[in-house]
Amino acid sequence: MTPTGSGVATLQRESIGRTDPDAVDATLAASGDAQAFERLYRGHMARIHSLARRMLDDENADEMTQDVFVRAWQKLGTFRGEAAFGTWLHRLAINVILGRRETLGIRRKRYVEGDAALDGMPSRRAGRETMLDLEGAIGRLPGRAREVFVLHDVEGYRHEEIAEMLGVATGTSKSQLHRARMALREHLER
Repeated sequence: MTPTGSGVATLQRESIGRTDPDAVDATLAASGDAQAFERLYRGHMARIHSLARRMLDDENADEMTQDVFVRAWQKLGTFRGEAAFGTWLHRLAINVILGRRETLGIRRKRYVEGDAALDGMPSRRAGRETMLDLEGAIGRLPGRAREVFVLHDVEGYRHEEIAEMLGVATGTSKSQLHRARMALREHLER
């Protein structure tokens, strides 16, 4: 996609003559087409909601998902088509979520205190069948450990990328991932 003088982006065709439907919709939406944006929303909402739920909690995930898409609508003109639209949106979502954590004061201490971060959480659900509630365990990790765990083990970012996103040293990212994994392992072995 390349910007034109009028502020409207145009799509460049790939060398084999095909275009990404999301890129086409992003171009149309950047020009003001609300239906194109709705298609983008419907196509990507579940992934963004899942990310928000993991990075924050169930209570804030719905509102955060909406905030991400509001920001996407505002920033569509910056989408250049160099990466897939989903990749661009995912990175935008992470930036919005991390920014929200800071403004809400949810950002916690940089380091996990102690090795028993999940001590207060029951390890199994009551009832006949015992099921692991990994999502619940991730949700109870302290803030920085949770962020690093989700970004690395769930979303697949490298430590260097995480360190840049969170404004910490690469070693801090590695340390927090290790501590999160240890806390989860301890919880799972109960």
